[in-house]
Amino acid sequence: MELRPIGWVRSTLRDATAAPKQGVEGGPEAWVELERSVVDGASDLAVDDEVLLLTWLDRADREVLQVHPRDDPSAPLRGVFSTRSADRPNPIGIHRVRILEVDGTRMRVSDLEALDGTPVVDVKPVLDRSQER
Repeated sequence: MELRPIGWVRSTLRDATAAPKQGVEGGPEAWVELERSVVDGASDLAVDDEVLLLTWLDRADREVLQVHPRDDPSAPLRGVFSTRSADRPNPIGIHRVRILEVDGTRMRVSDLEALDGTPVVDVKPVLDRSQER
């Protein structure tokens, strides 16, 4: 299996302890810088589109299998596959964001809780049940 970054997050968030748990909980606007080799794949993305950014949470602990949800020690331990914890065997992040601006190889997006420098591995449209692409 081969996975390679198609881009990188550029954000004011640099410290995981200061980042919100979910983007809608105060995630800042951020830029997604795409590699030039994949920019044609984003040619149909536009301002106001909602997309799912899939990221590789490169600072996650890949040995963790159970967590206290939302880092609350009073919450019972749960298996990571039933949580949104970054710490997990394959730390793939999923972030629902709205495109605010498109500038060449970059997209400015809303509500992104990923840290600066996080690798982006894919971008997918948000579809409702009545849409197909």
